[in-house]
Amino acid sequence: MHLLKAFFFFLILHPFFLHAQDEKQWMKKQLDIMAGSSMKGRGYVGKGGEKAAHYINNLFKNFGLQSFYEAGDYLQEYSFSVNTFPNKVFLRLQQKKLKPGVDFIVHAASQGYSCSNKKIETLNLRNVKDSIEWHRLKKNIKQDKAYFLQDADTVVKYVYNSSRKFAKDLPQGLFLIPQHGKLTWTVATETIPATIFYVEDTVLPQHIKKVSVKLDEQFIPNFKNNNVIGYVKGTVFPDSFLVFSAHFDHLGKMGKHTIFPGANDNASGTSLMLYMANYFAEHPQKYSIAFMAFSGEEAGLLGSKFYTNNPLFPLKKIRFLINLDMAGEAINGITVVNATEQKKAFQTLKNINEDFHFLSKINERGQTQNSDHFHFSEKGVPAIFIYANGTKPYYHDVFDQAKEVTFDGVDGMIDLLKEFVERLQR
Repeated sequence: MHLLKAFFFFLILHPFFLHAQDEKQWMKKQLDIMAGSSMKGRGYVGKGGEKAAHYINNLFKNFGLQSFYEAGDYLQEYSFSVNTFPNKVFLRLQQKKLKPGVDFIVHAASQGYSCSNKKIETLNLRNVKDSIEWHRLKKNIKQDKAYFLQDADTVVKYVYNSSRKFAKDLPQGLFLIPQHGKLTWTVATETIPATIFYVEDTVLPQHIKKVSVKLDEQFIPNFKNNNVIGYVKGTVFPDSFLVFSAHFDHLGKMGKHTIFPGANDNASGTSLMLYMANYFAEHPQKYSIAFMAFSGEEAGLLGSKFYTNNPLFPLKKIRFLINLDMAGEAINGITVVNATEQKKAFQTLKNINEDFHFLSKINERGQTQNSDHFHFSEKGVPAIFIYANGTKPYYHDVFDQAKEVTFDGVDGMIDLLKEFVERLQR
């Protein structure tokens, strides 16, 4: 009988034992789910982002986190506009069908388009180095034609100084722009007049004469999103908060079959944040600790912007915020963004690492606008953004897959963060 009781006691505690003994395995399981095909890239096609939010909501409930809402859930709803490509994304040059996400990407703000064997006109922009020449050439562009823009980088460099501004200023029509190397996709909250395909130059036919395109586009002016927010109540100072944040959204799908999994960016940081939520739910601290999973980061830090304008408790009650983004591999240590503004906190992290040798290196970086810590910093909240330094090059592409994430060295990040939380409360 005593053995039976001991067995059931083991079953109850078993998740915690696994949690403590193999942190990387626990996080890898969460990452495999969030970066898996069922989450559809946690974006705006096929309810991928919605599924991810509800998954995190259920985990918070299982952890036993407190809710800021009387209803008891953790979802903070808001909306923004987004451009999507839910169905056909097809490109054929001559008789060569190109693979979306691998051979080409669509500009995220593009209009829908359809044509079959349309003649392509090549525009060589190599010598277009001022706005007068560019606008003269642009006047002759016809919206019913297809154009191959050679050396578009020249116009970007000399006229616009931004590829985004260049794309936005193109007139209505179909444009193919060769690109060498990495194809990096984004999210657009608006549309542009043009339809633009960026094509990897190594797959281009020798002679580009005809193009066939089918691009189904849907602009959604009020797409519903959710942040997911819960907390562990402090044992001594329940009205003061430490915060862990991470964005769980990614780019989603470009067409029916092409998924951008977003494993490192940022299923990894979300998995680490979830680990910390589970751990501190089992180990309450003097201060309350809030856990904020933001959506809309890839669309322009929109989830954290909404939260800081609509906080669930006063922002002045936040003692410190730690934002986790891209935490898939820390074999080369970590980088601390906002370290130059939060010198005391950065020095504390360095002191901890010197004492315990958790990580190979801790790098210092100044303030940036590239993750969800930013809007908190702008409102006076002490905040840092930590990302891991690994070796994998995948970012905003179809190759950022769960199988590429090892979490090597991230156990050192976990130990560092636990000790940092301890020292923040002294």
